[in-house]
Amino acid sequence: MVQRAQRVGNSSADPSNRVVRQRNKPFGNATRGTTNPNRLRRVDRWLAGPQAWRLKCESNPLVVDLGYGGSPATAVELYSRIHAVCPAAHVTGIEIEPERVRIAKKLEHDGLDFRVGGFEIPVSGKATMVRAFNVLRQYDEADVRLIWDTVCSRLAPQGIFVDGTCDEIGRRSTWVALDSTGPLSLTISLRFGGFELPSDVAERLPKALIHHNMPGERIHTFLQALDKHWLAGSALAPFGNRQRWLAMCQKMYDDGWPVVRSPSRWRLGELTVAWSAVDPN
Repeated sequence: MVQRAQRVGNSSADPSNRVVRQRNKPFGNATRGTTNPNRLRRVDRWLAGPQAWRLKCESNPLVVDLGYGGSPATAVELYSRIHAVCPAAHVTGIEIEPERVRIAKKLEHDGLDFRVGGFEIPVSGKATMVRAFNVLRQYDEADVRLIWDTVCSRLAPQGIFVDGTCDEIGRRSTWVALDSTGPLSLTISLRFGGFELPSDVAERLPKALIHHNMPGERIHTFLQALDKHWLAGSALAPFGNRQRWLAMCQKMYDDGWPVVRSPSRWRLGELTVAWSAVDPN
């Protein structure tokens, strides 16, 4: 019997980036797999910080590092950071390349394992957290919604899926947070001293947004508003970039942008805004 594959996206895109879903096969394509240690510290700090309450909603929470790449380092780091706030949590690293999983197997221990799979999330039960970083950017934008829906269908009631992108050493990072209802927010996180304007993060926007950073689009308007308030705060530069960033975030809040008012997170170079403010749809 011939298995039917579902190919998603428009036919004009590069066929090598098309995501193909086949019965009894991992859902997704092999990625380049570039991984650097400590690259995902910013999103891990967010998951183990303001999102840690989700771990406490279940007796045996499951956290997934989806598409960890050529090295299992990010999964090992995720285990360490999550375990520090929730010792009961179990972390599973999932990769579509069997050889990468075979290599990672030697690092397994109580609370950490590795397995072959894709966006279908081949684990028993539901996941409390799924982190996919620098994965979806290697797919076509037309595939993103199906991938989001597929992963979100595998979440626990209070679960969260994080689709993000960062630079090679984690100085510039962005991520979309989703739950079973869909996208909730966009977070940007920048290292002080590692940018001239907040909009420098544009090249690291998630796949769902990166092609929409142009006049008339919401994400472009948002980034321009950040730049405006950053430049207006130049008088604070002698007191350090942190004070300037704090002032910028407060101005965004005062202007009515639906940003999370959390000075403790702002101090880290982080800002979260409701998805409705940047949604290209």
